[in-house]
Amino acid sequence: MRTWFFTENAYPNLPDADSYESIRVNLPNSHFDPDTGADLYHMYLDMWCAADEMGLDIMNNEHHQTATCIVPAAPILLGILARETKKARLLILGNPIANRKQPIRVAEEMALIDVLSRGRLECGFVRGVPYEVAPANAFPYRGSEKLWEAHDLIMKAWTHHDGPFNFEGRWFHARQVNIWPRPFQQPHPPVWITMGSANSADQVAQRGHTGAVFLAGYPNIRKIFDGYRQSYLENHGQDAPLDRLAYCAMIYVGENEKAAQEGANRLLWYMTSNKVATQFNNPPGYHSPSVAANIMRGTTSSSGLPLVPKLDEQMALGNVCAGTPEQVFQQIKSFWEYSGGFGNLLMMGQAGFMTFDETINSMKLFSEEVYPRLKELTASYDPGAMRELRTSTPDVQTVDIGSLATQFVR
Repeated sequence: MRTWFFTENAYPNLPDADSYESIRVNLPNSHFDPDTGADLYHMYLDMWCAADEMGLDIMNNEHHQTATCIVPAAPILLGILARETKKARLLILGNPIANRKQPIRVAEEMALIDVLSRGRLECGFVRGVPYEVAPANAFPYRGSEKLWEAHDLIMKAWTHHDGPFNFEGRWFHARQVNIWPRPFQQPHPPVWITMGSANSADQVAQRGHTGAVFLAGYPNIRKIFDGYRQSYLENHGQDAPLDRLAYCAMIYVGENEKAAQEGANRLLWYMTSNKVATQFNNPPGYHSPSVAANIMRGTTSSSGLPLVPKLDEQMALGNVCAGTPEQVFQQIKSFWEYSGGFGNLLMMGQAGFMTFDETINSMKLFSEEVYPRLKELTASYDPGAMRELRTSTPDVQTVDIGSLATQFVR
């Protein structure tokens, strides 16, 4: 298993939440202090460099017009890390290509970073979250179609080396495409795509890319991963390699349970602060009708997940792993076995007001006492045995959330 350290680079110094409508899109940037922002950028870069020194890989992303993530151009930070780090693989997850007007620019940026890092880039593409449809002046309907068309254009730009070509699609049109530089890795850097359903997983598996799932928890992870595995088998004639699946969870490791609980509660800022106005999290045509209806009812978030900000319940769902090194290993192991296995753990290890020292302490405990055991766990992966284990384990969608903590958090 590879572990990728991740922080969303929040600007947490905000006024009382009752004083503004939404943390995304329309929160006035008068609340941003450039001096504080500069300190935060340097702290986040230092965290990623520390991850490199600890043997962890690195993930970053971008968002727009929000205090939850003050990186509107992830390739800039990735370019810095390509120079400052030595060994870590560098994952961007990702480029919101459905909202970008020029996919060729993405192809150029990613090729540059791949060359600068001497082939350490892992390139992720995402549709983009609903909150950013308005800031991007984008059309929310048929976003998946736009993503895959932009993907096809970028892939051709990376792999075509015989001079310029033209591209005519429904959503994108390009003339005289002939990118310089071309990627360091051949035929192209590894590609990741985020998945939120069995249907989206099918599309990723058909192309053989790595599929990543964020905070889906026990109730949703099986149907997404199983959808990927089934499609991969049908399209490639073999079981999906373990490294083609990734899961993102919030993780905090403490020297004792009290320290772990305090750190994990600080991590939950990522969920508890995400106050978003309905017109931004549910633009017409972005979600399926059933998800859109649940958002309007107030029963789910825009990601389709239950609105559960309490630590114990988020741990029971599998969205948060927190405790001593032994406890965190057991929590990840339980989720890994239930899901059928995955080869990439996206470790959201910092959020909100978590300090540099708090984050580093958790990372150090993880890298020294949890990570080696996870590598041993995945080294013994057997697809057949894992299928048997999954069929013998009940689906937690039929189990009350309140009982999950005792059933799966050991």
